[in-house]
Amino acid sequence: MNTLRTCLISYSLLLVPLLVAGHFAAGGEKQGDKDSICSAATPQSICDARTTCGSRSTPCVVNVKRGSHSASATPSIPEAKGNARFCVKAGTTVTWQSSSKSTGFILDFGDSSPFESQTTITGGSKRSASVVAQKPGCFKFSVSACREAAISGMCESGRAELVVIADEN
Repeated sequence: MNTLRTCLISYSLLLVPLLVAGHFAAGGEKQGDKDSICSAATPQSICDARTTCGSRSTPCVVNVKRGSHSASATPSIPEAKGNARFCVKAGTTVTWQSSSKSTGFILDFGDSSPFESQTTITGGSKRSASVVAQKPGCFKFSVSACREAAISGMCESGRAELVVIADEN
């Protein structure tokens, strides 16, 4: 019994540092975070016709896909690139989907989300997820995409930013 307890304690001591390191690698502060638009005094200054997706009457569709070394979220804006910063007006429906076959995704907004009360959004190629942007502000989120029936190493992740601007109407 003591041997089993010792093994479990040793395993736990090895697992905790890995989980902490994983937190910082996936969602904690990174070297590139100093370039974050969310760190700017006025993040909404990036919002114009070229960076704003959808409207109150037209949904913003965001394609989530898994690449060979990362996952990305690409808004339906002409010339948009994966994980590019983008904006939506409060009240806009954002539809997250994946055009990649047999792909599932998880979007994690951490402690604060602009969408209702959801901090995590899940979906995939067989099921899109639509949410309404409600809370103005700048939001960082992690993007994870996996192949269906994934085993270790078949998932990729990335980081992106979304600015929700107050609707003046």
